Amino acid sequence: MNRYANLKDLQHNLFNGSLTCLDRVNYYLTNIEKKKHLNVFLTVYEKEARERAVLVDNKIKDGTAGKLAGLVVGLKDVLSYKDHPLQASSKILNGFVSQFTGTAVQRLIDEDAIIIGRQNCDEFAMGSSNENSAFGPVLNDIDNSRVAGGSSGGSAVAVMADLCDVSIGSDTGGSVRQPAAFCGVIGLKPTYSRISRHGLIAYGSSFDCIGIFSNNLYNAALSLEIMAGKDEYDSTVSTQPVPSYSNTLNTLPDKKFRVAYMRDTLESEALQPEIKESIYKKIDLLKSAGHSVDAIDFPLNEYVLPTYYILATAEASSNLSRYDGVRYGHRSASSLDLNSLYKKTRSEGFGKEVQRRIMLGTFVLSASYYDAYYTKAQKVRRLIRDSIKAIFSNHDFIILPTTPTTAFKLGEHTNNPIEMYLADLYSVQANVAGVPGISVPCGQDAKELPIGIQIIADDFEESKLFQFSEIIQNLS
Repeated sequence: MNRYANLKDLQHNLFNGSLTCLDRVNYYLTNIEKKKHLNVFLTVYEKEARERAVLVDNKIKDGTAGKLAGLVVGLKDVLSYKDHPLQASSKILNGFVSQFTGTAVQRLIDEDAIIIGRQNCDEFAMGSSNENSAFGPVLNDIDNSRVAGGSSGGSAVAVMADLCDVSIGSDTGGSVRQPAAFCGVIGLKPTYSRISRHGLIAYGSSFDCIGIFSNNLYNAALSLEIMAGKDEYDSTVSTQPVPSYSNTLNTLPDKKFRVAYMRDTLESEALQPEIKESIYKKIDLLKSAGHSVDAIDFPLNEYVLPTYYILATAEASSNLSRYDGVRYGHRSASSLDLNSLYKKTRSEGFGKEVQRRIMLGTFVLSASYYDAYYTKAQKVRRLIRDSIKAIFSNHDFIILPTTPTTAFKLGEHTNNPIEMYLADLYSVQANVAGVPGISVPCGQDAKELPIGIQIIADDFEESKLFQFSEIIQNLS
């Protein structure tokens, strides 16, 4: 069975009877078994997915099928799905089963998507390589000696390796876009508040976004269209109307866009030369197509990454305090009293990177350092957001690399956390500012490893973002 260009093409065959959803599920289950060495899926819902496929096939015959009929979806192990395991790839949630289904997941199911399993990730979505999982690293399907990216590495590889149509991940500092670049797929982080976070395990609550992996823009746009919108369970979600994102791809505008790129991001010594060359080539093609492309300076760039890590670790310290061994998950068997229960449970249950970020966050929130770090970082965040918003007063988009390098070797940066954090160098801007960003494939390096180009737009401009991504993909 070949890959379909998008869900429209797939549904054409489903609705004319030449293919069934059960065929599609069986195809993916076979692929998952063949590629289980990649360590993508923590649990495969084999029986349930087949039963669901038969149900959707019957709805197709009855003419009652939803918009996503036939779409096979994988879920990052941070998304709640009732009566299914959920543990953020951490030992501390061993044995935990979700008590409810998150809003985004429920909306997919309501439109007849088929959930095929939960996918490996960095523990509590903290990492840039998917090497921090309690279940071991996810392997890149192009070169198994290289990382998949993180934290949503399993979700990226699932789409890359043809194990599902779409994966739903989370993006706190680039955790959808960065692995998408490493795996040569599309990775979307929508505007903060565009999709309800109800049912998403929290890492950094003011940064966390549910994001989408796909091999094509249409599937990503339609999935966003279904998941986005107001939700009574999330007071932070936007109440703005949800456009028909999928239809915007059918009506590409004749207008020429105004594009900016940050000069220092492309001139940085940290940037792999092949990525620089690939993006400059796209810039030249944009200019040839009549779009205006301007180099701009962004003096605050050097503050974006430290601002992110100060604030995100502070929020992680607060959010992860609930995992104490009292109510659910792992509980230390060697504790003697309540205090030792807390200490031993958290020491045994959390991995080293999660412990590191909790400690960093606790430090910046402490009374002696709160104003020096946390308060100051909040002020800098506002300056960064205001400065990026100012760019959008004169430009439609900002383009920049998704990552400084292509996928690196397993273990290459595990002994140096600073090197690992620098993998987020270009992806955190969108999270700090709260604006939407997408990574689309942009060629390969000399080792045939994928390169991603990142496009950032203004708040709630996902429709334009999809349209421009289509233009970028068609440039040659």
